[in-house]
Amino acid sequence: MGYHFEMAAGVLGLAARKNHMKADLSATLRKILVDTRSEIDYDKSRQSLKRLKRMTRDALPIISFSAALAPGNALVAEIKEKSPSQGKMRSRNVQAAASAYKRSPVVKAISVLTSWKNFGDGMRVGMMEAIKKETSKPVLRKDFIIEEYQVYQARAYGADAILLMANILTADELQRLSELAFELGMDVLFETHHAAELSELPRTAKIIGINCRSFGGGLGSGNFRIARFLRRWLGARRDHSVNLSRFDYAAELPAQVIKVAESGVSSGNCSAVFAMGFHSILVGTSLLMDERGVAAGLHDFEVVMQGLSPKEGKTGASLHPVAA
Repeated sequence: MGYHFEMAAGVLGLAARKNHMKADLSATLRKILVDTRSEIDYDKSRQSLKRLKRMTRDALPIISFSAALAPGNALVAEIKEKSPSQGKMRSRNVQAAASAYKRSPVVKAISVLTSWKNFGDGMRVGMMEAIKKETSKPVLRKDFIIEEYQVYQARAYGADAILLMANILTADELQRLSELAFELGMDVLFETHHAAELSELPRTAKIIGINCRSFGGGLGSGNFRIARFLRRWLGARRDHSVNLSRFDYAAELPAQVIKVAESGVSSGNCSAVFAMGFHSILVGTSLLMDERGVAAGLHDFEVVMQGLSPKEGKTGASLHPVAA
């Protein structure tokens, strides 16, 4: 990755010790977090923390993320322009996503990526705010959140919940950042990748996700490169950067929490995932890369989640023409 990345990674290592991030991060996560630090610095040069705090007073009202997911059988639909593991999404699907998600009865909340260096140049906090205005559904800020500035920024731009990753943050940071989010009225989705991380979550955690994506290897090598190759050149539908067996430790999650399955969920396996005790599934790539359009992809989930026959609902709310 070159001298400049090594220098930046060294700086990130110092920042990790200062900010209590975990030190044993994969090359993939180190690269993403270097980009995250650059994004934060860019935003800080344009909006001070003081200004963001003022903006939270007039931010879009909170719509409860947890209340939307708690009844179960819920889909959190994601918007992003690209991903490190799968490459570019279909642009027409990205453009049509907000409208399709607004209309779909199974989409209970929307996840918006705001890490623009890795998920698309248009994926800024302003996009998140615009999506909430358009859909009137709870919005999750999905990002690599490592400091308070991002938490205030999330609320200032309308977020109803934020993602905190247990494979990046120490227990102290998970506690500190989540307390701030709660003070601002937001929910927190605590993302885990291994059962051992459950013990690091604060007792206040009421929404816990299991992400079966592997962050091993690098952005230019390892499993992400293989996954992109299989998807782009061989037309593989399965995401080869995910390990669905990770969902097995769902049984170890506290009984009272809302459980979210992240990555690797399809209309073909979502019934089995819900049967494992999950309240919600978070789906993005399969919808945004569907050759038939995002509405058609959503309809496949609706058929399963609402118990419809494949032909039912095709003239209904969610299967509308895809924008060009």
